[in-house]
Amino acid sequence: MLEATEIIELFFKHLEIKNIPLGEVIFKEGEKGNTMFALIEGEVELFLNDKVVEIIYKNDVFGEGALVQLNHIRFTTAIAKTDCQIAGLNKEKFLFLLQETPLFALDILRSLSSRLYHSLPYNN
Repeated sequence: MLEATEIIELFFKHLEIKNIPLGEVIFKEGEKGNTMFALIEGEVELFLNDKVVEIIYKNDVFGEGALVQLNHIRFTTAIAKTDCQIAGLNKEKFLFLLQETPLFALDILRSLSSRLYHSLPYNN
């Protein structure tokens, strides 16, 4: 099965892929969000109250709450742990992918479910 980032690459070859250097802030806690990201290369750390709560690895997505919640405010700060390549996905393209590729929706749900599971106190 294709990963979410592979599906994004297949359908949106024209998406701008950004090179993000080590240490650069991708988004900050408390900001209004309107874009989710696909991590093509590298690693990203998500911080909450100056503590790493998750590391995002190649071929995963993050920031998807910005596209599935109304008036979303970012819960975490995302910082490049290594040099990264990311692709941003706005709501229009996100909805297109959901409509045209149900496997993309399943992969997003899987990613969210995994994050929730690993955030539970008894799983740490």
